[in-house]
Amino acid sequence: MATPRPISLLLCLALVTLCQGGCVEVDSYTEAVAGNSFQILCISCKKRSETEAEAFTEWFFKQKGEEEYVKILRYDPDERLNVMDPRFEGLVHWNGTKHIRDLQDLSIFILNVTFDHMGEYVCTVNRTLFFAAEFTHNIMVNKTIHVTVVEKQNREMASIVSEIMMYVLIVVLTIWLVAEMVYCYKKIAAATEAAAQENASEYLAITSESKENCTGVQVAE
Repeated sequence: MATPRPISLLLCLALVTLCQGGCVEVDSYTEAVAGNSFQILCISCKKRSETEAEAFTEWFFKQKGEEEYVKILRYDPDERLNVMDPRFEGLVHWNGTKHIRDLQDLSIFILNVTFDHMGEYVCTVNRTLFFAAEFTHNIMVNKTIHVTVVEKQNREMASIVSEIMMYVLIVVLTIWLVAEMVYCYKKIAAATEAAAQENASEYLAITSESKENCTGVQVAE
């Protein structure tokens, strides 16, 4: 016996609620524009989504020209964002995972970027995995991002090439459309002329036949 439709819908909703979204590790952009906001991506996916875990992150920064890294912030599910470096106070906004103890997206936004923010950033992920029988396993992951700051945004070669290809495609399609219109116009004009000639021939044939009939009637009289 088939399951009634309302129950099926409830089961589907329950399964969707239990499912977690997929995680994909993506490299961060590395060129920031002075005076603008800039997102530094740091994504660390858990290998087995069904394993319970919790994580916190610490970010370190080595300014260009310096030799040592300085811890600039820490984020964990309990204390949330804690900025520790005066160069970043009031300028860092958390843009990662929220309302979940297992942090996989640990990205941040830097508001009003300056040249003091150029250098190397290290995003450290400290994740604890929980298994059966109260067994735990700790994993540490480091991700390094090299950030440069420029006065004006430089267009990437891929963007320039794609724009050129777009204009070339527009020109080619326009030429093709005009050629199709000319071809269709000529074809319609030729068909119209042929039809007019055929009608004229039929008219002349009918007229000639009518004249012959009239001449024959007069001779008979």
